[in-house]
Amino acid sequence: MMLFGSLLLLVFFTGDVRSEENCSYQDVLNYLNISRTNERFTMSRPVKNYRHATQVYLEVLLYAILDVVEKEQKFIPYVWTVMRWHNEYISWDPKQFCGIDNVSLPTELLWKPDITIEEMTEKDRAPPSPYLTINDKGDVEVHNDQVLVSSCRMHIYKFPFDIQSCSLSFKSVIHTAKDIRLRPSDNSSEATEWSREVMRTQYEWLFINMTVTANNATDPLGQDIIVYTINMRRRSALYIVNFILPILFFLGLDLASFLISDTGSEKLNFKVTVLLAVTVLQLILNEILPSSSNRIPLIAVYCIGIFALMMLSLLETILVMYLIERDSAPQDNEMDEHRSLREECNQGKDNFQNCHDEMQTWTQCSSIYDGAGETPSEQLSMANEHQSRRLVEQDQVLEKVSDELREMEKTLSLILSSRRDEFKPGYWSTMAKRVNKAFFIFYVIVISVFLFCIFVKWKSK
Repeated sequence: MMLFGSLLLLVFFTGDVRSEENCSYQDVLNYLNISRTNERFTMSRPVKNYRHATQVYLEVLLYAILDVVEKEQKFIPYVWTVMRWHNEYISWDPKQFCGIDNVSLPTELLWKPDITIEEMTEKDRAPPSPYLTINDKGDVEVHNDQVLVSSCRMHIYKFPFDIQSCSLSFKSVIHTAKDIRLRPSDNSSEATEWSREVMRTQYEWLFINMTVTANNATDPLGQDIIVYTINMRRRSALYIVNFILPILFFLGLDLASFLISDTGSEKLNFKVTVLLAVTVLQLILNEILPSSSNRIPLIAVYCIGIFALMMLSLLETILVMYLIERDSAPQDNEMDEHRSLREECNQGKDNFQNCHDEMQTWTQCSSIYDGAGETPSEQLSMANEHQSRRLVEQDQVLEKVSDELREMEKTLSLILSSRRDEFKPGYWSTMAKRVNKAFFIFYVIVISVFLFCIFVKWKSK
């Protein structure tokens, strides 16, 4: 009886020792003969028959939207990727190893599918996971966190009320469909729901959903591609406050400038300053939007349209100021003409008086010269006769000159009166006020229609 009990104790302790000897992960690796020196697991695809394609299951979750660079057409997400495939050389019985059903080991010890992303333009910034996991049935699983710098075609026609769709296309680098078949582990709704649960930051975007599309190759020489499309909407509040509203404020200032008087240069200087402010905002917009867009963005049309309207308002101000200046110019010219006519008349009278005095002197001298050699009485009578004739002739000449001066004065008075009728005081100023009022009504109508059309376009789907 004592011998039987001793044998039971021996069997019990022996079993415990054996079980303790096979309860480590290294025992599993030793059983599978997986080591750094054994290249059987790393050199080739893990299938016993090359005709068997390796089924690779892929799962992608969006963890964060780090940046979207419209100017460079780049999309930078932070994603979690999980790849699973079956290794036909790996299997063990967990009962033989204290129930161990999975083991983690360095990634360089096993073969891995060469899955890449077509849109990736830079090397992954996050370090790859140093370990992978295997289970007792031979399934291998690799988890990776990746910061992807990928290219994305931006459609900025409705910027900043746009919705962008950026794709991540996963495929093998060299293996064809006869070697590797790619399969998505989840559908679109599951990927969207799980991504929303793990989402940490979205930058200036609002995540909408993620669609999963599996493009299976029909030709054995083709390649399977799984496309994850991330749809997101831009948060437009910041652009409305910092860009759209300031331009509307400048437009309101331009409308308010119609209350400034047109007689001085203050209104013109104010409009030019507002126009330059809109130009600065256009330069800022040029640094944001890419130059490779097929259609002109609505925000560019918005800026150019408002700039053109404000420039038209500036031209109207120049026209009104020109009309006002033209109204004051004839009055100055009329005063100058009156002054010059008075000077000419005075000068003509002085010249006429000088001529009259010279003629009298010349008459007296000639009479004395002609009477030389005669008696004084004869000379005196002859001088009197000659002087009377000269006076008669001078009177006739003076009458003719005075008649001509009267005719010239009448002609000038008619010309001045016609000009007074043509340029009545305040005529062009009244015309300028009418032009200003009509343009203001036209300006308000055009601005209202333009802004209504732009905002309807922005909000349309």
